[in-house]
Formats: sequence, structure tokens, C-alpha cells
Amino acid sequence: MMHLAVDIGASSGRHIIGYLKDGKIVLQEVWRFENRLIEKNGHLCWDIDHLYEEVVRGIAECRKQGYAPETMGIDTWAVDYVLLDQDGNRTGDAVAYRDDRTDGVKDELENTGILTFEEHYAKTGIQYQKFNTVYQLLALKKEHPEQLENARCMLMIPDYLNYRLTGVKAQEYTNATTTALVNAYTKDWDRELIAKLELPFQIFQKISVPGTVLGEFTDEIQKQTGLNMKVILPATHDTGSAFLSVPAKDDNSVFFSSGTWTLTGVENREPITSAESMEHNFTNEGGYEYRFRYLKNIMGLWMIQNIRKELADEKGNRPSFPQLIEAAQSAKTFPAVVDVDDDRFLAPDSMIEEVRNACKDTDQPVPETTGEVMQTVYNSLAADYQKAVKNLESLTGKTYTSVNIVGGGSQDMYLNQMTANATGLTVYAGPTEGTALGNLIVQMIEEKEIESLQKARDIIRESFDIKEVKPQ
Repeated sequence: MMHLAVDIGASSGRHIIGYLKDGKIVLQEVWRFENRLIEKNGHLCWDIDHLYEEVVRGIAECRKQGYAPETMGIDTWAVDYVLLDQDGNRTGDAVAYRDDRTDGVKDELENTGILTFEEHYAKTGIQYQKFNTVYQLLALKKEHPEQLENARCMLMIPDYLNYRLTGVKAQEYTNATTTALVNAYTKDWDRELIAKLELPFQIFQKISVPGTVLGEFTDEIQKQTGLNMKVILPATHDTGSAFLSVPAKDDNSVFFSSGTWTLTGVENREPITSAESMEHNFTNEGGYEYRFRYLKNIMGLWMIQNIRKELADEKGNRPSFPQLIEAAQSAKTFPAVVDVDDDRFLAPDSMIEEVRNACKDTDQPVPETTGEVMQTVYNSLAADYQKAVKNLESLTGKTYTSVNIVGGGSQDMYLNQMTANATGLTVYAGPTEGTALGNLIVQMIEEKEIESLQKARDIIRESFDIKEVKPQ
């Protein structure tokens, strides 16, 4: 049986076919497309129509290449959404989490006595990030109240794409929890919190769990693509899917989903919403089978991606990642470390200059060469990973013996070695297609091809090259 994972990240999307053969999972990429931010109505927005068109185009490409998957699932990044009116039309733009409209929203809530973050965290267990959906909705309420008034439905980005394919409106659990409006204990919308924030309750749909079958393609999509598929909800938050693909042998491993962001954490059966957890800014995002992804968001490869973009020549040619790694290695004794969690690195005009300014602001040596800038970023990521692992051990009361890294960033063996050295733990790197794999195995479990999540992880371990990196 053949399945399709549509995996869309902040910079690109892919259509990946997956199936079982001789007890192993086989993957085949059939379509890749760019995801881009656009300036629209004074805000940074996703080109949501472009994303939808590429999803449909990729499905049609499956047929052209001779593939006929029977099921499919979509995952994307979290927190961003669209609002629909009573006719199913968008009431505004798909504003991106990197937009600055949410600056100061949390402070305003606290200063006006509406809601302290302590109260908020105790209910939802979701870490503070200025772009959490709740802050986006409050910013929209202030700037464009009419859009909220006209809205009858809020759908997260993958929910909206599913709606366009099937005509079914549904909000999937793992992505819904990133709104910071889902109660960590009831696992449903927190009506009291929503009422306190004076948000319209009618926009929040019934929450559906991963593995839910939404339905099949509309007649229009069938005509456009020449295919029909059963649409199944995976963990639609890409990190939720990535965590499912971690081929951990036991419960003593820390999980890293390494890409534009590095999500560092573990799986828990119960949320941790203590004051100490809040202070360390750990989050309790919903996961498959109501597991909690207890993790911390770290800036990840976003900084390196931006540096690479800045170093493009006049023809637009960028240095390769191996070239940037080599440059860092040439400056491996450069000592500077910056706080990669600082908002200053979210969307700077120049990442290189921002790194230099951060070093200057903290009275450290200022990196001059590309190699020194890169080494500063690597030092900083490794230091943050070390801190996150130590905090995890303190907060969970467990001792971890290894780190499993999945996603595209698992290919960076220089960072893997620095991570092993900084944490003192053996690193297991791979698979690289972690998110698509997690998406696919939910479909396979739902179709009874794989009996359980642990069995799926065992199959992944046998299907892909997992590199072992010991501390030096």
C-alpha cells in the first residue's frame, strides 16, 4: 500500500511517497517547491494560495510519475492560521509568525491585569513565544476587529489545506495545542481562558486527533489531479511528526528535531506545568496518542540559512553547507557565544551583523571572517543544547544517556560532534526525513500495516542509516 506525505516547512515543501517493502520503509520524493514570505497589507504573510496550488500540483505529479497512493497526510509548521467566514472564504491574510505585530501583546495582558503568564502557563503548559497563536489573535483583534467578527472558523495552515482538498473543516490536536488556548489537562479548548481574552468561541472547531480520517478529495481535486486519496490527519505540526520518527530504543534519550528550528525535548505521558518549567520556558505540546512533547524551541539552522543567503554572489549562487562547515572548522578555536534564543535573531536585516553586534554587546571578541561568524553560531547552538539537556534532567528528574537527532540538520556532522561534546552524550543522527516519516507512519498505523508506534520506530531503525557520534 502506498502513502503520500506532504511536508511543508518554512522555506520549502515536499511530496514524499512511502511504502513498506521487505519489512522496511521506502521513501521517494516526487515533488519539491518553494515556500515564501511576502509583504502584504503591511505584514509578512505566507503566500497561502501558492502553497495550495503546489500541494495540488504535487499530487498531480504523483500520477504523472506512475504513483497512486491510497492515503495522504499534510504537516506544516505550527501557530499560523487563517480565518474563514460563513461561506468558507478567508477573512484576511495568512500572516506569518515572523511578523512583528505581536510585539508587546503579552506585556499588555499582564500590565492591564487581564492575564498573567503564570496563569496562562498553568492552564496550557505552552512556553512563551511572542508569535504564539493566542498573541496573533489578540493583535488581529486590535488591528482588524472586523476580521474576527466576520469569522466563523479558524483553521491552522495544514487544516486549511486539508479543507481545500476535502471540503472538511477540522482542527488537529498537535497543531491546536500550539495556539496556547488548549488546556493541557482536558486536552480541549480552554473555554475560561478564551472567554477571559474575549475571543469569539465560535471560531474554534472540534479537535481531532492524529489518525482521524477526514475523507476523500472533492470532485474538483479529483479532476485536477487524476487521483483520489483518503486524507488522514498525521501529527500536522511538523515537530509532532518528527518526534514520531525518532528511532529511540528506550525512554532514556533526548529527542532533537533539527531544521530551521531545533526542537529539543522528550515524550511524557503527563504535562509539566510547574513554575520551574515555566521559568525555563519549556513547552508541553500535544503529541500522538496524547503523549506530550516536552521540549524547548531553539533557533536552530535558521541562523545558518540566513548567513548562507547573505553570502550569495551577484548571480545568486550561495555557498554550500559543507563550505560553511569547512569555514567554521578553520576558526574552531574562536570562542564567542551568543544567546540564540534572543528575539534579535528572529528576522534581522543582516544575520551576520546581528551576530557581530551581539558579541559586541556582551564584550566578547567580534567575529570578522565568515569562519568566525559560523563558529560563533555553532558554539552558541551547542551551548544552548547543553543547557536544554541539563534543564530537562532537572525538570523531569531523569538522567538521559543519549541524544537522537532527526531531520535535515542531522546531516551536519560537525554540529553533531559539537553536540556530543557539549552534552557528554552519544548522539544518534538520522533519519534525515524525520518529519515525512512521522507523517507516513501515522497513515500506516491507521491502515493497520504497522501495529504500533514502537513497532514503527523499530522499522525505522532498520530502514535507515543512523550514525553514532561519541563525545570526544
